[in-house]
Amino acid sequence: MFIEPHISGEKRGWIEVICGSMFSGKTEELIRRMRRAQIANLKTEIFKPAIDNRYDESNVVSHDENAILSQSVQHSQNILLLAQEVDVAGIDEAQFFDNGLVSVCEQLALGGTRVIVAGLDMDFTGKPFGPVPQLLAIADYITKLHAICVHCGNIANISYRKTKQSGQVVIGEMDIYEPRCRVCYAKGDKI
Repeated sequence: MFIEPHISGEKRGWIEVICGSMFSGKTEELIRRMRRAQIANLKTEIFKPAIDNRYDESNVVSHDENAILSQSVQHSQNILLLAQEVDVAGIDEAQFFDNGLVSVCEQLALGGTRVIVAGLDMDFTGKPFGPVPQLLAIADYITKLHAICVHCGNIANISYRKTKQSGQVVIGEMDIYEPRCRVCYAKGDKI
């Protein structure tokens, strides 16, 4: 499905990406931006991947327990169908979506929608994660957030997995992951 771009002079969309490690405040920032859009009486919709049901089935919830009503979707193409008439579309946990999310965001922005995407830029091995690197490449605005390393107190940019589970996608919280700086991450289990 292709959304027709608006004629010059009409409203224009753009893509904002909020990225960083776990516990850096990405979802908190997404919720803040979406609430500000709601205060401005803009029509908003927020989406999250169906795979992420850690806190709630129908809300996006931050680690600080701030919540905003959302729609859980199985596939990125569902977002295109559900965001047809919105001014601002929010997308949380972008790393869990398929690579079609990049095209979906581009089409929404071309159609005049402000798209705000939050997600991990790296997985637990420090490698680019899901569609987020491609979203960073096409984004109009990028916000990189950092957590605090739980071992040394410096800025943390990597989510360290404390378990031996090997799959790239393992949904979890502080019981499975912790934010680490580059040096503490490199030390691995030796800390």
